[in-house]
Amino acid sequence: MTLLNTYSKAILTLSLSFSINFFYGQQGVVTINQAPELKALLAIKKEMNVSDSDSDRYKIQIYSGDRSGAERAKASFDASYEKIPSLLVYETPNYKVWAGNFRSRLEADRALLKIKKEFSDSFRFKPKRKERK
Repeated sequence: MTLLNTYSKAILTLSLSFSINFFYGQQGVVTINQAPELKALLAIKKEMNVSDSDSDRYKIQIYSGDRSGAERAKASFDASYEKIPSLLVYETPNYKVWAGNFRSRLEADRALLKIKKEFSDSFRFKPKRKERK
C-alpha cells in the first residue's frame, strides 16, 4: 500500500510540475524587428497585384455592345459580384465589360461558372499585352 502511495505521489508531483510549466510557460513578449523598406515593398507588391494592366492575368468578358448596354451590364454585375472588380473598356466599335483579374486559368474558370448563371454570354480570356512606346 505504501508503494502505491509513493507511486501516486510521484505521478501527482510530476503532473503538477508539467501543468504549471505548461500554463505559465506560454507567456512572453514577441518583438518583430523589420527594415523600414519592407513596408514600402509590401505596398508596391499590393499595388502590382491589384493592377489591371498586367497581361499575365485572366479576365472574364461579360458584355460587348453599345455604351448604354455596357453600363447596365456593369452596374448589374457590380451589384451581384461586389468582390470581383469590373472595368468598362472601349475597343472599336464596341464597349466591353471585363471582370476580374485572375492569376490562374483555374481561378478564372471557377468564377466564370458562377458568372455564367447571370451573364450567359460571358467567357474567359487573357488580354493581349499593349506595346509601350
